[in-house]
Amino acid sequence: MADERQLAEMTFMTVAEVAAVMRVSKMTVYRLVHSGELPAVRVGRSFRVPEKAVHAYLEDSYHGTA
Repeated sequence: MADERQLAEMTFMTVAEVAAVMRVSKMTVYRLVHSGELPAVRVGRSFRVPEKAVHAYLEDSYHGTA
């Protein structure tokens, strides 16, 4: 039941929404999904990316400047 609750609370984003947040092209998002760097769920012919995964990817990729 806990898994069902977690899944119900998940927010998914379209590839276009992810691209807008990351300020990259949709093709870049598709490359990240296909390479496995960004997890996604396939829904029909399109992908949905968990919002938490986008934030985690950005945090992991962030390189601070001194």
